[in-house]
Amino acid sequence: MTRKTVFTGTMAFLVVLFSMPLGHALMILMEHYLQPPWLYYAAFSMGAVGLAVTVAGVFVRGDTRQTLFGLFGGLLFWTGWIEFLFVYYAHRFGVEPLRNAAGEIVTKPEYLIMPSSFGFWAMFMLLYLFSVRTGCNFFNYLQRVFFRQSTVRVELKPLARHTALITFMELNLILWTSYLVLLFCYDDHFLGDRHPVTTLVAFGALASSFYMFGRLIRISSWGYAIRYAIPTVIVFWTFVEVIMRWQILHEIWVHPLEYRNEMLIILVAFIVLLGVIIYRSWRRKG
Repeated sequence: MTRKTVFTGTMAFLVVLFSMPLGHALMILMEHYLQPPWLYYAAFSMGAVGLAVTVAGVFVRGDTRQTLFGLFGGLLFWTGWIEFLFVYYAHRFGVEPLRNAAGEIVTKPEYLIMPSSFGFWAMFMLLYLFSVRTGCNFFNYLQRVFFRQSTVRVELKPLARHTALITFMELNLILWTSYLVLLFCYDDHFLGDRHPVTTLVAFGALASSFYMFGRLIRISSWGYAIRYAIPTVIVFWTFVEVIMRWQILHEIWVHPLEYRNEMLIILVAFIVLLGVIIYRSWRRKG
């Protein structure tokens, strides 16, 4: 670990971290300023742009460039074609939000139906766990465990390496996993947001994020650092989501119009950090 790797890892972490509240705020602002059907037209267009950005990233040169294309393409795709599609169908079929005793909304309708995608998530996990060699340490560990005693020779091979697509899939699958874990934890029919298991998930995520951050600040490559920052941030954000559910922290990004200055500071910091990463990586032709 050197000063250079600490700088690279920290910058990558902060850029991905700031994209989380900005993404939430973008959804809130779209819902505030746009009315159906224009809201859904805009959301569909956003997802299409995200897909196009990701595909374009396959054809650009440089590991960092491809990673950034995959990251921002994935964020737009997730927001436009995944989250807003759940919003559309939840509203179309009149799904009511979950409210607490005071009548406050604690879970929006779209998130109440998102756990129904668990089977599709399991299919992806089956593919990555038993058929694909990835760079994910967690998957590699599970593969060693599952195949250790196997009498059948199983040869795992990586998919064709397109960094933009790898980043895109990494972001979306980890976000999906995080949402499912949290939503099942929050559901009183399974656990509940005050259940000991939910608390264990929250603080386990916090501890894991510290461990992952320790590994992140040993990475010198900008592209690799950003890709490693994605799971690090999402695991950390899992803890943040739980403590906000407990109302220990206030979600200013859910009320961006009430916290304009704070959100502008986050946006400016995000742009500056991203600019520094682009400048330094481009200068190194990465």
